[in-house]
Amino acid sequence: MQKIAVIGAGVSGLTVARLLQNRYQITVFEKEFTPGGLIRCKRVDGNLYHLCGGHVFNSKRKDVLDWFWSLFDREKEFIKAERNSVVFMEDNSLIPYPIENHIYLFDEDKQKSIIADMIHIAKADKLVPDNFEEFLKYRFGETLYELYFKPYNEKVWRRDLKYVPLSWLEGKLPMPTVAEMIFNNINHVKEKQFVHSTFWYEKQNGSQYIADRLAEGLDIRYGNCISNIEYNNGVWHIEGEYFNKVVFCGNIKEVPTMLKGVDISGYALQIESLEYHGTTSVFCEIDRNPYSWIYQPSRLHDSHRIICTGNFSESNNVDGKMTATIEFTDEKSRDAINNNLFRIPLHPKYLAHYYNKYTYPIQNVRTREMITELKNKMRPYNFYFVGRFADWEYYNMDVAMGAAMDICRGI
Repeated sequence: MQKIAVIGAGVSGLTVARLLQNRYQITVFEKEFTPGGLIRCKRVDGNLYHLCGGHVFNSKRKDVLDWFWSLFDREKEFIKAERNSVVFMEDNSLIPYPIENHIYLFDEDKQKSIIADMIHIAKADKLVPDNFEEFLKYRFGETLYELYFKPYNEKVWRRDLKYVPLSWLEGKLPMPTVAEMIFNNINHVKEKQFVHSTFWYEKQNGSQYIADRLAEGLDIRYGNCISNIEYNNGVWHIEGEYFNKVVFCGNIKEVPTMLKGVDISGYALQIESLEYHGTTSVFCEIDRNPYSWIYQPSRLHDSHRIICTGNFSESNNVDGKMTATIEFTDEKSRDAINNNLFRIPLHPKYLAHYYNKYTYPIQNVRTREMITELKNKMRPYNFYFVGRFADWEYYNMDVAMGAAMDICRGI
């Protein structure tokens, strides 16, 4: 039986390993001491803390759903929930998400301004946006752009939205027409187009439960930070062992210095220049509320969203507390966190925080083309890439599983 090394025990690596384990001898190398990557969780004073984001499951892909539910008992192990998200505006008003479906909740002047924008969009020639700012203005109008889309997304991306490419948008944002927005407002239609408008969540231990189940029975070498992968005589050498194939599910930025025996120096500068954002997730006790996600465009503080994971499962909280993760882009010191918390709604009380250096990959117009070229170059050497930071794509958990399934069909 041929041997495959999987680099990384996040969602992508675990999916690859499970899918290929009956055809190959699989060894997974993981630098951390627990599986899961971006979906890892831990307990803080008994309360469940998602270290990066708040991961839930659903998928548009039948093959992903079928495979996932072959590993879990949907009724016994999961809770089905409807997404209940809201936008906390700077004036303390609450507008249900998505904001464009709830224009009727704004004051009269803002409603008139938004309606004027919609009339202008409907009458204008169809404009093709070149960047994220233009997309938002052409789709939703100037008023909603200034009230919500600009301040919220500038918090997330920490840059002028003119310089955010459109490539990341696929499947991430609603694409309503003016007619659809008018219809939704007249009929008070809730958003059901998102794949996660309803979702499944683990009754115990959050997304760590998924990672632990996927890791069962696999040969995973924890605490193993790979620094050298060498190709020699038709096989790959890692940690004193040889492998016929490698599936790299780590961070592509590590590859130019890690890889030996195949010349990829022509990609080194492009890979080095890839941009990204990290996140600081602050675990807090907050006031009780009915929400799942809270989006925060307010310029009065730096946080862009609150993920109310305490509402996802009763087992996430202990001692009558309500817990949530407050997310900031990039690294925040404890002093900066404290300075922000008192300006954030729902009276958050600090419990813990964690900085994840790599959370959001940022593409430019050349990123996908460059990574596709590199994949094509490495495929004849039986070296494959898949994962959020291996592909430099903003994958949710289910999309990462789907991408792993796709790559496995070609191995």
